Amino acid sequence: MRTQSRRRPPRATLAMAAAGTLLAPLLSGCWAGAGGSGSGGNSINVLMVNNPQMTELQKLTAAHFTKETGIKVNFTVLPENDVRDKISQDFANQAGQYDVATLSNYEIPIYARNGWLHEMNSYVAKDPAYDEQDVLKPMRQSLTGDDGKLYGQPFYGESSFLMYRKDILEKEGLTMPAHPTWTQVADLAAKVDGAEPGMNGICLRGLPGWGEVMAPLTTVVNTFGGTWFDKDWKARLDSPEFEKAVKFYVDLVREHGESGAAQSGFAECLNNMTQGKVAMWYDATSAAGSLEASNSPVKGKLGYAPAPVEETKSAGWLYTWAWGIQDASRNPDKAWKFVSWASSKEYEQLVGDEIGWSNVPAGKRASTYTNPAYVKEAAAFQEMTKEAIEGARPNDPGVQPRPAPGIQFVGIPEFTDLGTKVSQEISAAIAGRQSVESALKKSQQLAERISEEYEGR
Repeated sequence: MRTQSRRRPPRATLAMAAAGTLLAPLLSGCWAGAGGSGSGGNSINVLMVNNPQMTELQKLTAAHFTKETGIKVNFTVLPENDVRDKISQDFANQAGQYDVATLSNYEIPIYARNGWLHEMNSYVAKDPAYDEQDVLKPMRQSLTGDDGKLYGQPFYGESSFLMYRKDILEKEGLTMPAHPTWTQVADLAAKVDGAEPGMNGICLRGLPGWGEVMAPLTTVVNTFGGTWFDKDWKARLDSPEFEKAVKFYVDLVREHGESGAAQSGFAECLNNMTQGKVAMWYDATSAAGSLEASNSPVKGKLGYAPAPVEETKSAGWLYTWAWGIQDASRNPDKAWKFVSWASSKEYEQLVGDEIGWSNVPAGKRASTYTNPAYVKEAAAFQEMTKEAIEGARPNDPGVQPRPAPGIQFVGIPEFTDLGTKVSQEISAAIAGRQSVESALKKSQQLAERISEEYEGR
């Protein structure tokens, strides 16, 4: 659903901005350089995030993909913030150390614009069994470059929603509204805080990172009427609406959130919810598969509600962890074979048969939601997940026009650096090391530097 922004700098400016932002880690001497151990022969190197669905893929690859194709896959698996840094280092330099990497719908259009990715249209055309039209339209659109070509294939897609312990709410005589507001969620969090020994009311990300705390927080900002930039690229982090949203989020997690919130990201909140340490959690729809897995202690105890709102009708984000092939890959054909397998109906069937249908990396194919086995196993959350993905509004996520697409991010190269720096200020406020006002004053100054580059273009 990506469109050209109303005022976008020339391509050369964007390329330099992306390079300056994404190459920043290289200046610290972290990059191994092109002399690293690249792929070759009948093997490929894959760099991916350590989310549960990815680690399951890693376990299944040798016995299935490698056995069928003879292609050995060397995986490097890292936490989200670390993997983003490593991918940007290798792909921006076209070092070719990794053939394939997990990229999101934020990075892929930017990477494609800079010539860092191998287009996939030619492969899709020769691989009718892959059935590209089965991929949900919002996913396909979000992974398309300015030239109309595909540069990524989704491993799984997601939006965001509220997960809650329906048994706990029932025990406390409480009811979750069908379409909750954040005000209602905060009230419920206060009432279920301490409902069981060691249980907090809600889990919200507080870990620094543009893809960590800033993801859920930005959706809160949107629905509270705030925005990072107005349509003319004026920074608005010091607006009353932005401040109200951040203060609400920080107060909620400090008063009724998980312990150690400033260091809690997706993985930590997933563990807290699974272990019964929190009664509610607002985050990615993809988490439901792990929560409803056969070995999950909370399977069958959870309810699901749409992303909470205040001033907007919807608030859920649109996101996909997708596969991108580096343009400098030595083995692009073998890389495509892996990508097509890892995003296929065949792979979903494999996960369903061997691990369980609730664990299927869903949110990307229409056929998944007509598969009787999946629909039955994922009955608790599958319909709401599909509705959230199809209802996401990346070009119109708030109450005012935006200069660039994105719900939980701003679709410009500079957001990687800006979002990360702002997240550090917000995390410090969650930890109690500074006030929200102080955090946003510093954040506004950071955002104004971006405004100076974009205003008037």
